[in-house]
Amino acid sequence: MAENAGDAPRSRLDDYAEMAVPEPEAPEAEWFTELLAEFRRTPVLVPLGENERGLLTADWNGVRFILAFSDPQALARYARARGGYHREWPYQTILGARLLDVAVPAAGVPCGVALDCADGPDGAVFPPVRGVVPAEAAVDLEDEGVPYEQR
Repeated sequence: MAENAGDAPRSRLDDYAEMAVPEPEAPEAEWFTELLAEFRRTPVLVPLGENERGLLTADWNGVRFILAFSDPQALARYARARGGYHREWPYQTILGARLLDVAVPAAGVPCGVALDCADGPDGAVFPPVRGVVPAEAAVDLEDEGVPYEQR
């Protein structure tokens, strides 16, 4: 756990949430808002998990991310990067809003969406914070004294 200036315990999720979404006054906030709006209204490809059960996810720094891809080429780049280019990658096409509003809260753990994760800076991360996911799935509610585990 990291400590803040008031020596109150903070989780890694707090640190992650602060880094992931720009402050509303920051110049990049408008860009992120537009990116999020575009993602919400766009159907994306979501590979199925092992044995075609559930959605493909990856855990990073205590957060689970649903992996989504903007087109078959982006999914192919991911498959190649994972050494799985030779096999079939079954997927579902899901609206971005449905991933954020339904799939993320259903995960039962802190969860966000990673879009085109094999594309480096051209990919995007939609973290589990207010304004991106429903309040009940947002990790930054801990700032208001509501631990994620008690929701």
